[in-house]
Amino acid sequence: MQILLGKNVACTMRDGTVLYADIYRPQEEGEFPVLLTRLPYSKDLPFYSHRYLDTNRLVENGYVVIIQDVRGRFQSEGDFEPFIYEAEDGYDTVEWAASLPYSSGKVGMFGLSYYGFTQLLAATERPPSLQAIFPAQTLSDQRKGNAYYHGAYGLGGSKTWVLESIAPDLIKRKYTDPVEYGKVMKKLANGIDHIEEWYRHAPIKDWPLLKELGVAKYFFEQLERGMEDNDWQRTSLVDKYDRINVPAYHLGGWYDSLLGSTIDNYTEMNSKADGQSIREHQKLIIGPWAHGDFGSVIGERKFGSHASEDWIDHKEDLTNLHIRWFDYWLKGKDSHIADEAPVKIFVMGMNQWRDEQEWPLARTNYVPYYLHSQGSANTGGGDGRLSTRKPGQEPTDDFVYDPENPVPSLGGCTLYDGVNTTGPQDQRKIEERDDVLVYTTEPLNEPVEVTGPIKVKLWASTDVKDTDFTAKLIDVLPDGTAYNLADGIVRARYRNGYKPEADLSGEVVEYEIDLWATSNLFLSNHRIRIEVSSSNFPRFDANLNTGKTMLNSSDYKTANQRIYHNETYPSHVVLPIIQSNE
Repeated sequence: MQILLGKNVACTMRDGTVLYADIYRPQEEGEFPVLLTRLPYSKDLPFYSHRYLDTNRLVENGYVVIIQDVRGRFQSEGDFEPFIYEAEDGYDTVEWAASLPYSSGKVGMFGLSYYGFTQLLAATERPPSLQAIFPAQTLSDQRKGNAYYHGAYGLGGSKTWVLESIAPDLIKRKYTDPVEYGKVMKKLANGIDHIEEWYRHAPIKDWPLLKELGVAKYFFEQLERGMEDNDWQRTSLVDKYDRINVPAYHLGGWYDSLLGSTIDNYTEMNSKADGQSIREHQKLIIGPWAHGDFGSVIGERKFGSHASEDWIDHKEDLTNLHIRWFDYWLKGKDSHIADEAPVKIFVMGMNQWRDEQEWPLARTNYVPYYLHSQGSANTGGGDGRLSTRKPGQEPTDDFVYDPENPVPSLGGCTLYDGVNTTGPQDQRKIEERDDVLVYTTEPLNEPVEVTGPIKVKLWASTDVKDTDFTAKLIDVLPDGTAYNLADGIVRARYRNGYKPEADLSGEVVEYEIDLWATSNLFLSNHRIRIEVSSSNFPRFDANLNTGKTMLNSSDYKTANQRIYHNETYPSHVVLPIIQSNE
């Protein structure tokens, strides 16, 4: 099939701003449904604009594919403010696409991360021509796993995004003199090359590199907002799910930095989307993937060829999955996708795909595994036990958290610049630290499947005004290798939501640490482990323990942390245990 390409096709928004798109379409005469994506990373860069899908195949299967630069980015006019204009601009673009002479009038949207969110925001405006979406690894609310994580700032991801993904085009727009542009770009390049040093810079609100570059004003404005600021609500889906009236296929990864919000989007739209038929037409697939990485090797683990986007379950690739979804909703073809289970997950450990009827799984048995000391006060390094036995009168486990020497991030659901930063990584060198407590079961006599949401209930005290507590779920192999599965953090000041709590004063406080979710079969002779600490840097900013943060201060105090596990304060992790169907 011959494919026609229209470059920089203009689309005028309701306020007169012109956005530009590239349009790929069949050469043959006729009207075709449109697949649209709207992104801030340049429609002209295949790594971003095509990414994990073969757009040529989409066209060959009878679709018009439109890739548009969002407002204020690359070819499009206007000023860029992350997410602010995407709902209305999305509506206008969908209806423009539907009106094109070669369009059938039916539009679907696809894309991941930022351009997964442009779909959902557009859907909240209910453009009449939008028939289905396929949001991959995307957001729900910036305070729930993007800019912030339960009160902690997503430092590494935020700084990486603004320097690598956003700043270059903003610099090109601002500095039109070639000499000046070259000088500024050299500063940017040097900053990216030394980003590990910039992770440590505080206060972040005075970040000299970004101020010298003279761009990304939004970055500093965002830092000034309190967590409870109503401005966050403008781009949040939390109160808008009931306005969405299109079928959606949600795509996630167990090691994706936006896993929590992807699952939230599915579960909330499955219960709150407008109309029973729409709620029934939500689907979810979660593979052993990282953000934008759908390969069979993630971090230090290989999950098999059937885990790859190129050969999912040895049946099809991601492009074909998209084609079948949109064929059903935009062409009325019987692609059998409506008959398939609403949930498809990859169970790590056994390394198999499995169809499910809901999320979380209805047959889940939520089992508390309690933290135990080994008989004497733990001074760090971790020698505790983890079991289903409730604790008695046990001594506390104590450690010192020093913001100048935070626990380094090692794998996980991360998205920041560095070497081998993502996915499952052997945690043993982290567990050697004095500020990391480790609680481990005895070797398992039989396999134990953990599939679903995971939360740690932790009773702790500290001698400072504010602090953080972190937790990780680990699969320990017989040879001692310790692979991380899930992790989380809670900032004491925001332990009960977006409204800050008063300063701590030494009291014992119950914290809930959300580890999002996983699906893993702990095999026989493996052990289940929980790590507890107070930092995970640079994934999250290091709490300064003073009541202020790295956003607005550089002064810090060390914190003496005490973890309780006794009859009164039974610290534990709640594991979603799945019994075998056999």
